[in-house]
Amino acid sequence: MKLLVIEDDVRMAGLLRRGLAQEGWSVDVVGAAADARHAVASTPYDVVVCDVGLPGPESGLDWCRWFRSAGHWTPVLLLTARTEVSDRISGLDSGADDYLGKPFAFGELAARLRALLRRGETERPTQLANGELVLDPAEHRVRWRQQMIDLSPREFALLDYFLRRPGDVLRRTDVLDHVWDYAYDGTSNVVDVHVMSLRRRLEQAGCPDVIETVRGVGYRLRVLP
Repeated sequence: MKLLVIEDDVRMAGLLRRGLAQEGWSVDVVGAAADARHAVASTPYDVVVCDVGLPGPESGLDWCRWFRSAGHWTPVLLLTARTEVSDRISGLDSGADDYLGKPFAFGELAARLRALLRRGETERPTQLANGELVLDPAEHRVRWRQQMIDLSPREFALLDYFLRRPGDVLRRTDVLDHVWDYAYDGTSNVVDVHVMSLRRRLEQAGCPDVIETVRGVGYRLRVLP
C-alpha cells in the first residue's frame, strides 16, 4: 500500500514514516502543500495523511479542498492540534474522510488508516438535480441554472433529502429522522420553519416553488422538467 504523509514538522514526519513503514506501508513524505500537489500528480496513493497547519499560503484544509476539486477521491486523514468540534467540522467539510487530534496514539492512527483502506477510494458523490436545480454534495454547493445559492448547513441537508426523494410525500417525522436525527413530538414546528427559509432562498435565486405542502402530512418535492 502506498501512503503520502504531508507534514512540515521534521520530527513528526520522521516518526510517521518509521511507524507506518513498520506497519508495512510504502511511505512518501512531503512538507508543504505545493510539494503534495506534485506528488499526487505523479503517484497513485492509497491514502493520504495531511497535517492541517502546513507552512506557506496553503493550509492542509486548503490542500484538501483542492484535492477534491481536482477529482481525487483517495481517502484523506487530517492531523491537527486543533480538536474543538468546530475545527473537526471544518476539516471534514473540506473533504477529509477522518480527523485525528494531536497528540495521538500511533496504534489508533494505524487502525484508522486500515479502516479507510478497507473502504477503498471514495467515489465522487453524484450531483443531485431537479430540472436546473443542482446540489453537489462533494462541493457543498447549490445552484439554480448558473446562479449559486447560499444555504445554511441545515437548509442544505434539507434540500439534499428532498432531492433524493423527488415526488415522494415526506412526513415531518421522516424529515426529522433524516435531517435532525430526533423523534417528532407532534408539536415542534422546526421543519416548517426551515422549509419556509429554504423556499425563500430558492425563490430569491429565481427558482420556482418546488416544495409542495401536503396538508396534515408533510411535504413533497415537485419534479421539474
